[in-house]
Amino acid sequence: MIHWPAPVAKGPVHGTVVVPGSKSASARSLLLAALAEGPSTLTGVLDSRDTTLMRAGLTVLGAGFADLPDGRLGVRPATAIRGGGTIDCGLAGTVLRFLPPLAALASPTTSFVGDEAASARPVDALLSALSALGAEVSQPYRLPFTVGGTPAVVGGCVTVDASASSQFVSALLLAGARYPDGLEVTNSGGAVPSLPHIEMTATLLARRGVRVDRPAPSTWRVAPGPIAAIDETVEPDLTNAATLLAAALVTGGELSTAWPQVSVQAADELLSVLAAFGARITFSGEGSDRALTVSGADGVTGAEVDLHAVSELTPVAAALAAVASGPSLIRGVAHIRGHETDRLAALAAELTGLGVDATETADGLSVTPGPRHGGTFHTHADHRLAHAAALLGLVTPGLELDDVGCTTKTLPDFVGTWSRLVGAAS
Repeated sequence: MIHWPAPVAKGPVHGTVVVPGSKSASARSLLLAALAEGPSTLTGVLDSRDTTLMRAGLTVLGAGFADLPDGRLGVRPATAIRGGGTIDCGLAGTVLRFLPPLAALASPTTSFVGDEAASARPVDALLSALSALGAEVSQPYRLPFTVGGTPAVVGGCVTVDASASSQFVSALLLAGARYPDGLEVTNSGGAVPSLPHIEMTATLLARRGVRVDRPAPSTWRVAPGPIAAIDETVEPDLTNAATLLAAALVTGGELSTAWPQVSVQAADELLSVLAAFGARITFSGEGSDRALTVSGADGVTGAEVDLHAVSELTPVAAALAAVASGPSLIRGVAHIRGHETDRLAALAAELTGLGVDATETADGLSVTPGPRHGGTFHTHADHRLAHAAALLGLVTPGLELDDVGCTTKTLPDFVGTWSRLVGAAS
């Protein structure tokens, strides 16, 4: 654990933010390149613990990777999925959920292990679906577990309760083209959270010639067939960008960053959250030169926001709510109780510990700002909670993170990037 006193901004933060590749897009691109019909080159893949674990897991299953100059990554696909190894999921939901459907195509069985906290992350519905497709899956359906293929695993129709995570659907769609009969996936549960992530999956599959059909609102179908090998550039992580840009809103400053005109991420939804809390948002340039500027000149206002589609931003929204001019209500995120930690319980406890009135609701948080004071903010090994703490630290002297090391999950140099931002205060 790396203890870290959060730096206090000496004034409004100004400058330009450079953000590495998207974790979500990196994970999908790595997997699809590993399943493609030929070798390919990826540019801009995030270098973090999660993507390192994804590369290692895909290597266990038969793919190969080579680091090339200029940050490029060469990928040699697995011509046949190889079983019999052990995959470390760490605390990465993408590894935990995206790789078992591949292991179901191989024999002998593959073992999945991970961090202690990962055993609490939901995966049971996915493993149950793989069992229904004919795979050999150990019980109970949580880490550690094993998955192996049998002659019965050919694909077809399967139901999965995806109300806890959209990754259950994405996991099956990403592997679907490699199943002899393809896959038709139907959500049998409540509303699926983070639907833009399923749309990202479908878009990245389409780029490789794999079509995802929607025969019904809760059903996705992937036909069997080849996955084209393409050279691809992973776009910046816009959730991380929004996190860094929020520093301008908290301090009354102004920050800019590159922002794609067309994105596989929930770009508009992310910006709408910052705007709801009072950010002024402007664009300049076109195409690859398009830039976004966020200004916090008007201060942080209370807001009522539904974050069901962009729940990864909940900790940042909670931090903004804690420093706002009035109360806020965050809705639609009951499922994040099953993320890296129970994010709702953790946010309520940590904000309350700093003097903020933060209360869990059935599907979110109610936050009323109060006189804040310093103290230790426990990150619970969760990178998003660490981001929220750093934001609060900009305007809360004496705030210390018990562990900033967890930020390497998506921003390997978070401490350096954040310190440079604060140093740019005017």
